[in-house]
Amino acid sequence: MIIADKKPIQEIIDQVKNYERILVLGCNECVTVCEAGGKKEVEVLASVLRMHFLKEGQERKIHERTLERQCDHEYLEEIRDVVDQYDAVLSLACGVGVQFTAEKYLTTPVLPGVNTCFLGANEQRGMWTERCQACGECVLGKTAGICPISRCAKRIMNGPCGGSTKGKCEINAELDCAWQLIIDRLKALGRMEDYEIVAPIKDWSTERAGGPRKVVREDVQV
Repeated sequence: MIIADKKPIQEIIDQVKNYERILVLGCNECVTVCEAGGKKEVEVLASVLRMHFLKEGQERKIHERTLERQCDHEYLEEIRDVVDQYDAVLSLACGVGVQFTAEKYLTTPVLPGVNTCFLGANEQRGMWTERCQACGECVLGKTAGICPISRCAKRIMNGPCGGSTKGKCEINAELDCAWQLIIDRLKALGRMEDYEIVAPIKDWSTERAGGPRKVVREDVQV
């Protein structure tokens, strides 16, 4: 899922301080799971902003709303009748949701309330770790289900590099070397012969190097 983290409250205040009517808009999807932008976080942030402006003696109208998704036309339509009542929308969705909302409502400023971090997994309550960089050319079938793009600091396709020591990455002694993990997994699967296959140069055009990407599924289009 997309992992996001809360922006510092002062940064948020600086973004919204010049607006009198603010809609704090949450999302029920990824940012809810990683506890950064769901209904609960919307309520807390709205309360903090109200208290701040009250303390400063400044009048602000701050309302709350949480949509099922902010990356979907259908759900964004739910605020069409009310969005003009606000001077700004403070979105707690990921960067995709912020942009999609802004594209939908061109005359209303849409401001980010979280920092979008990566595609990751929930290791334990309150800890998420990166697992995928959405490179557009998945190699997990060849690397025993462990991604060298997201989990190797150098994103090398044939490893390990000469900097790893005792199964740890040279940039952080507490970080497992991705290629050591791949080798250990291949051994466990009885597939060490796959390690001898040299991976070709990766086609980075499927990643951001080729510009903004698009997936078109004609079989599901109306």
